[in-house]
Amino acid sequence: MTFKLLPTVVAGLLLAGCAGLTPTPSREPAPPPPMVETRGECGAAQVQDRVGREYSPALGEAIRAESGAAAMRVIRPGEAVTLDYRPDRLNVRLDEGDVITEIGCG
Repeated sequence: MTFKLLPTVVAGLLLAGCAGLTPTPSREPAPPPPMVETRGECGAAQVQDRVGREYSPALGEAIRAESGAAAMRVIRPGEAVTLDYRPDRLNVRLDEGDVITEIGCG
């Protein structure tokens, strides 16, 4: 009977011995993220009057140009989008009828 417990005891001792071998975390602060050259916010405040209008490619280009955003994406219901935040990107959200429901940065 004692021989059957021996592997369990040995394994427990080995694991206990390894517990103290974890490296000490560094006390140095993490380096700052790299600076990305942006033009600041995406300019969504300048184009809020377009909310409620039906979206078209021509209107989209006018919104992007007037906002001064470096990039723009149109988001339709159910469409998958990345969750990365870019302050220079304009997000134009549409409803099922292609009516603009929200314009914001991100």
